[in-house]
Amino acid sequence: MQKEQMVYPADRQERYALLASQLSGLIQGVPHRIANLANASALLMEALEDINWAGFYLLEKDRLVLGPFQGRPACIEIQVGRGVCGTAVERDEILLVENVHNFPGHIACDCASNSEIVLPLHAGGQIVGVLDIDSPSVGRFDEEDRAGLARFARILEEIFQ
Repeated sequence: MQKEQMVYPADRQERYALLASQLSGLIQGVPHRIANLANASALLMEALEDINWAGFYLLEKDRLVLGPFQGRPACIEIQVGRGVCGTAVERDEILLVENVHNFPGHIACDCASNSEIVLPLHAGGQIVGVLDIDSPSVGRFDEEDRAGLARFARILEEIFQ
């Protein structure tokens, strides 16, 4: 029996709207944070084109610790202030990096990754982790991705409240 794959809209605004709706449906009423993050990373990996890693790092004191993800094995701990993920936490801002090899202090967990977007996740006004997505293509992410993924991240923050 062949499994049918979801067909996502070509228009990225429509795609991100559908992703937000799917994520809400997946996590609504589900009290299991790790399971929700695992499903969220799987959803991103299925829906987004030209990515090779999608997942989460969760903040524990001064370090980000690898959480649920889809892709190749990754760095287990990242110190706040180091690499793209640690810098996103330190600055508390979304980082969209066109070419990670030009980012000072970039941590190369996967040498196949060339661009990255990292979105801090919050609970009670504090950062609790990040959503990290990598692509093998330079310049893969843009402002439309930033806006669509920011909406996705805000929905995810509900599971940390």
